[in-house]
Amino acid sequence: MELRVLALYPEQMNIYADRGNIIFLRRRCEWRDIGFSYATAGPDEGFDPTAHDLIYIGGGQDRDQRLVAEDMVRTKRDALAAAVGDGAAALAVCGGYQLLGHSYQLGAERIPGLGLADLETIREPGERLIGNVAISVNLGGEPLTLPGFENHGGRTYLGADAEPLGRVLRGFGNNGKDGFEGVRRDNLFGTYLHGPLLPKNAEFADHLIALALARREGSVPELAPLDDELEGAAHASAYAAAMGR
Repeated sequence: MELRVLALYPEQMNIYADRGNIIFLRRRCEWRDIGFSYATAGPDEGFDPTAHDLIYIGGGQDRDQRLVAEDMVRTKRDALAAAVGDGAAALAVCGGYQLLGHSYQLGAERIPGLGLADLETIREPGERLIGNVAISVNLGGEPLTLPGFENHGGRTYLGADAEPLGRVLRGFGNNGKDGFEGVRRDNLFGTYLHGPLLPKNAEFADHLIALALARREGSVPELAPLDDELEGAAHASAYAAAMGR
């Protein structure tokens, strides 16, 4: 087996050490003797939607996000839609998450998004939504808690056709009002959780790996268990910080 990962705009969209998500995926594959291939697609670069089974985009500052948005719609939207429609897994964090929707607002400017998830991100009066956060997620088995860190000025609202990734246990989530965090559509996941997210949430990382491998294996593989003592401690520490313990 081989996990084939594509990172979109890794130089422009890498804030709060979100590149650590890629490193963690690589390590979990190496520890299981699963092959790992890594490719990138930056500005003015398209990609083959059949060549990658896990697509990742991190978060960026407003300046970088504005530049990435136009390029992504022009050069990558169709390929990303085709890949996700064919079973590829995708994870988009913060600014990348906002890009999944119909549009998002930067100042007085409304910037078109990819339209791959039924959501809008707008600016409203009030402070930025910043701090440790924990959410409850159901991925089909036992509920998981995902702790992380959020820092976003935009407020994201899900449409009628969108399913949240999880419910907020502590923190703000999508908009600080409705109790939802992130979005999911089939194997596509968007979230505001930075930090990076995956090293503190090994079970979620393994879920993404298994979904991606299933695209070529024909069924979701059962991954060999790992000694996750350190990962468990990181999760417990992040969860305690979010819950104020």
